[in-house]
Amino acid sequence: MNDGKPVDNTRRNLLVATCAAGGVAGVATLTPFVGSMEPSERAKAAGAPVEADISGMKVGELRTFAWRGKPVWVFRRSQEMIDALKKHDNELADPESKRNVSEYTPMVSTRNEYRSIKPEYMVAVGVCTHLGCSPTPKFTPGPQASLPDDWPGGFLCPCHGSTFDMACRVFKNKPAPDNLAVPPYSFLSDSKILIGEEGKA
Repeated sequence: MNDGKPVDNTRRNLLVATCAAGGVAGVATLTPFVGSMEPSERAKAAGAPVEADISGMKVGELRTFAWRGKPVWVFRRSQEMIDALKKHDNELADPESKRNVSEYTPMVSTRNEYRSIKPEYMVAVGVCTHLGCSPTPKFTPGPQASLPDDWPGGFLCPCHGSTFDMACRVFKNKPAPDNLAVPPYSFLSDSKILIGEEGKA
């Protein structure tokens, strides 16, 4: 209630100024902290690594993870699937993965005939090298629709019929010119794979 005396706004002005200064200081402190949590521009452009959980994977199981906007497959091969890889090299366009090794890294792709760090686990970009369709798993060997009678198991691209074996190597005389790409990756543990970054070993 005003009894005719002039109002002293000093306290109110001081409170407003203090709050404003505190707010500016808080924003100034928070901005670099929040910025540090975001991936750098270089990381965004390159595609930050992705952790893939492979715990509890059964033989013949395939899991798909997104990296760089593309599907990356991790599938678990049986010993029978691994042994079969050596039996059809003469039917493959590039059995030793020497041609157009990978748009990501040559090390993993040419490490061995399995195209993998651990033979049991295959890691590949699930994008056909012809026109970019995603092949479908056809792991069961033997005759079936759209596949040869001596099919060893692998992948069939539904768009134009390219076929790939269980190491994602393309068969001869197919539209796809090259094997499926193997991304850089490393094992963080027995149950986790880091896709997008190779280990130092």
